[in-house]
Amino acid sequence: MEPGAILDHLVELAQEGGVTVKVLPRGVAREGEPLPASNVCRIRGKPWLLLATGESLEDRIAAAAQAVLRFAPGLLEGRFLPPAVRERLDAAAEEGSGR
Repeated sequence: MEPGAILDHLVELAQEGGVTVKVLPRGVAREGEPLPASNVCRIRGKPWLLLATGESLEDRIAAAAQAVLRFAPGLLEGRFLPPAVRERLDAAAEEGSGR
């Protein structure tokens, strides 16, 4: 499965779980400011997934997987997911537990 398709599946899962997804355009940072990074957060108590187009596809996939695991884990029980998507979620879960 292509990485872009994996990202699409993860974004759909996150949205289904109530996560708002915002794509941050590749912009140019002002001097001394970092470029936007993909991440998950809460804004006014609501879950958000921020995807920075300037980051690698792998970084965006990792952020999307974390959003699903953090905010919509109940969607994964008993649900068929393509093996490549399941592998990314499992890898993100292992990475998250090692922190």
